[in-house]
Amino acid sequence: MRGVRRIRGGRASVRTVLYLAAMSASRFNPVLGEVYQRMRLAGKPPKVAFVALARKLSVMLNAIARERTAWQS
Repeated sequence: MRGVRRIRGGRASVRTVLYLAAMSASRFNPVLGEVYQRMRLAGKPPKVAFVALARKLSVMLNAIARERTAWQS
């Protein structure tokens, strides 16, 4: 494929919430903010870094739900 790729799979509402949460976490969560900055310094475009952060956030939230624990930074 050539050109700009778009994400179409999955549930749009969940995707939107995770993307917006990733944007907020990049600013206010020190752990995820550092991950975002590292990706940006590696040359990733902002949207790519946010999508990767959203995936990382979803993995973290699934682990928290699975283990039934509170968030620990």
